[in-house]
Amino acid sequence: MSSPSLPDGARLSIHLDLVGGIAGDMFAAAMVDALPELEAPIRRELDAVRPGDAAMPDFTVASSAGLRARRFGVTATSRYRAVEASDGTSYRELRRAIESAPLGAGTQRHALALLELLAAAEARVHGTSLDDVHFHELADWDSLMDLVTAGCIADRLDGARWTASALPLGGGRVRTEHGVLPVPAPATSALLEGYPWRDDGIGGERVTPTGAAIVRHLVPASSCGARAGAGRLAAVGAGAGTRTLPGLPNIVRVLVFELERATPDFEADADFVGVIDFDVDDMTGEEIALAADRLRALPGVLDVSTGVRIGKKGRPLTDFRVLAHPSAMAGVANACFSETSTLGLRVHEDRRRILRRSEVRADAVSVKVARRPGGARTGKAAQDDLAADATLDSRRKAGATAVERALKEDEG
Repeated sequence: MSSPSLPDGARLSIHLDLVGGIAGDMFAAAMVDALPELEAPIRRELDAVRPGDAAMPDFTVASSAGLRARRFGVTATSRYRAVEASDGTSYRELRRAIESAPLGAGTQRHALALLELLAAAEARVHGTSLDDVHFHELADWDSLMDLVTAGCIADRLDGARWTASALPLGGGRVRTEHGVLPVPAPATSALLEGYPWRDDGIGGERVTPTGAAIVRHLVPASSCGARAGAGRLAAVGAGAGTRTLPGLPNIVRVLVFELERATPDFEADADFVGVIDFDVDDMTGEEIALAADRLRALPGVLDVSTGVRIGKKGRPLTDFRVLAHPSAMAGVANACFSETSTLGLRVHEDRRRILRRSEVRADAVSVKVARRPGGARTGKAAQDDLAADATLDSRRKAGATAVERALKEDEG
């Protein structure tokens, strides 16, 4: 589904700045604060799934640590609990409620995906099957509307690129139907394994399971802890939670960037890349080659190159240049110290533009096809696929033939 009043999701880069943390209501409030056009479709979808005696939520103006924000939810007296039994609501019941409601196909798909993420996490931490999962904290109208609202937002902004800041760790204990549990809650931890966390010294539950499911659904782990996307800053919004944090606004801040419009004959992606530079003057050629191979194999590393310069006292130096995803930089930097004899690194981020490319198989050879300004397309054959040819000349001829065929196939 799409809305004519909303910007095209494929042209948006949306960054979630998790200042205070994230919960379902904070995410919804921040997104509507940034993009008010979302409110009308959200209300239509909530009306379609709302139990008959449940009150509709409101987007109200709020304040957190002196900053204006929006808040999303219903009043305490109008909340509706789907099941009054002490054993909570089953995953199957909540799934049936979403499936049976006359929701838009995209909203329903995203809401069910979020619910399944939550159920799978609960099943894992409690050692049970998906169908045997019963929710306690996720058993009322507030929680159902958070899932449907997030599903509607994801659908209306389909194609957007999502990033987020590192997740605030929090600390202490949280009281649940299962007893007092550590923070982050077990389901939250299960949902966000592999994601970067930060400890700002402020305790309490900073990321709820629903907030964790939203991050997991929208933001790849490699895009969490990364910088906001490049582009024109089109909108900013803030969604407030109900807690008051010491010396910190309890908000999710949303930054909506509009990507540069590509010309009809040229498209390129813009993003940031982490760069690590260092040099060594006391490693052998074999040690340098092995170190480069090991760094190149690390998760998040895009490329490793080396070069030779002359340093002090006329000694030859080997320069290392490592390119990596920004979210992987800490681990890659540690590996540079472990795999080489360097005593220091130069670390920074660069903005880059990358030509759109595709891989085409031609004559059992993989060819990388790139589209360049002006509409020209170029191809490069994978040398590994040409290794069986006996001579350089034969490899070049086979590569040229594969490129020619790949360009014809790509054009078709």
